[in-house]
Amino acid sequence: MNTPSPARRALSTCAVGFATAGLLALGAGAASAHVSVAPASTTEDGYSQLTFSVPNESETAGTNKLEVQLPTAAPFTSVRVKPIEGWTAEVVSGELPEPITTADGATVTTAPLSVVWTADAGAEISQQEYQTFAISVGRLPEAGTIVTLPAVQSYTDGSVRAWDEPSVEGGEEPESPAPAFTTTAAAEGEGGHGAAAAASGKEAGEETSREAGAGTVDSEPAVSTAADGSNAAGWAGLVAGLLGLAAGVMALVRTRRA
Repeated sequence: MNTPSPARRALSTCAVGFATAGLLALGAGAASAHVSVAPASTTEDGYSQLTFSVPNESETAGTNKLEVQLPTAAPFTSVRVKPIEGWTAEVVSGELPEPITTADGATVTTAPLSVVWTADAGAEISQQEYQTFAISVGRLPEAGTIVTLPAVQSYTDGSVRAWDEPSVEGGEEPESPAPAFTTTAAAEGEGGHGAAAAASGKEAGEETSREAGAGTVDSEPAVSTAADGSNAAGWAGLVAGLLGLAAGVMALVRTRRA
């Protein structure tokens, strides 16, 4: 009976370790595949685009519907849906559980309560696929608020998966975590939607002016630089020619002396 060499045993151990690590990584990837949200901005009192990432977890059915619940304690006063080819979106509005008084003193009794996306035939999210759904919302509540957006994912076989369990900071992730994010304080000089739009327009205008100005200012120096380069090249050629002529004369003199 042959005893495996130390090198062979080491290779076998490494192979088992890599296989185990691969299985663990696969398991972690499957566990982390859930509906999540990525906000473009989390600034309080501002507007943001919220992008929901929806993977299909079924091995036999496709995802054909997604419903996202919107907050009611600090409701959004504006919700707009980004269209997706093959999907129909509906913003469902209704009565709030309790009237809300806004920062400017207005009383709000109705607001958008949910957004529902439904797939047309053939547009479902199939196995090993995912889709993103985006909405523009505002205004965001005060800094430090956890905005929780429970989601319900439906499949073509009639099964339903709810992503509605709140996550606890510092604790383990629940089995079916609800999409959520936390709002942050506005930076100095950063305002709401109008201020942000004005700033963007101003920056765009300044950028356009800089580009236009760069073309006007740089046109003459470009010609001057080219001319300087040509002059330098001419002088270099002249010097080289004179040196060559001097070398030829010296060679001729040496030949005659010889």
